[in-house]
Amino acid sequence: MLLAVLAVASLFIGVSDVSPVSVLTGGSDGTAAFLLGATRIPRTVALVLAGASLGIAGLIMQMLVRNKFVEPSTTGVTEFATLGMLVTTVFLPGLAVVGKTAVAAVFGLLGTWVFLRVVRAVPVRQLVLVPLVGIVLGGVVGAVTTFVAYRLDLLQSLGQWAQGSFAGVVQGRYELVWIAGVMVVVAWLAADRFSVIGLGEEFATNLGLDHRRWVAVGMVVVAVITAAVLVTAGLVPFLGLVVPNVVSLLIGDNVRRAIPWVAALGAVFVVACDVLARVLRFPYEIPLSVVVGIVGAVLFLWLLLRRGSRAH
Repeated sequence: MLLAVLAVASLFIGVSDVSPVSVLTGGSDGTAAFLLGATRIPRTVALVLAGASLGIAGLIMQMLVRNKFVEPSTTGVTEFATLGMLVTTVFLPGLAVVGKTAVAAVFGLLGTWVFLRVVRAVPVRQLVLVPLVGIVLGGVVGAVTTFVAYRLDLLQSLGQWAQGSFAGVVQGRYELVWIAGVMVVVAWLAADRFSVIGLGEEFATNLGLDHRRWVAVGMVVVAVITAAVLVTAGLVPFLGLVVPNVVSLLIGDNVRRAIPWVAALGAVFVVACDVLARVLRFPYEIPLSVVVGIVGAVLFLWLLLRRGSRAH
């Protein structure tokens, strides 16, 4: 119900006069109905799909690593995907958007693999140190990306990818987010396998599950979701970390049971932050990543510092 209310509010918030009355009455040129179909509906749909899919990506990442404090933006996956976007800009500037998404997904898949290898190689005794390893890895890759972008005068493009915003989402420029929605369905179909994966490799093998195969499936799901959202709107931090943890506090760690709640709460979180981004400095708009980063950081600190936290 909250998601429906926020989605309807998102449709009618903006500088242009788009309201239920103006849409129904039409007018001489039908501008309100045109704007609703060309910009407002695509933006709201993209917000819902991005929020739901990023939440699922965080949930799967936490199952693969068996750590509640990781997500694509704290494991270097987003930095690798951004590096992939930079590579396509330099070497394949005329590549179609679908091709850019594919390249970014391949780099994101590589980042997921590298992070899993590093975590296995480095003895980590405390849960909170695992995301720190991922942040260091992402910092190294981000530094390389920034240096290359600086040398090639592409810092402006890099800043655009790093600053997540749905302001430029219009009809014809958001359809790739449906790929992330497909990955949500894949995650739901494989939910029981991911639950078993979260119990450890030996436990999964004893139950007859091909651990490597389903880890690879999870890596592909995370990489494709990250790449699709990155190409469409840029980076959205903390979402995949905070939402699965909140759902875990409410209903537990069963992936099949948690996926609908994670998807719905992720969509609510992103749409609510986008509405705030549009109304706080109306008629100007704050980048969505700024609002999500502030709210997500506060929630993350609460998850870390509360009594009974896994960090303690």
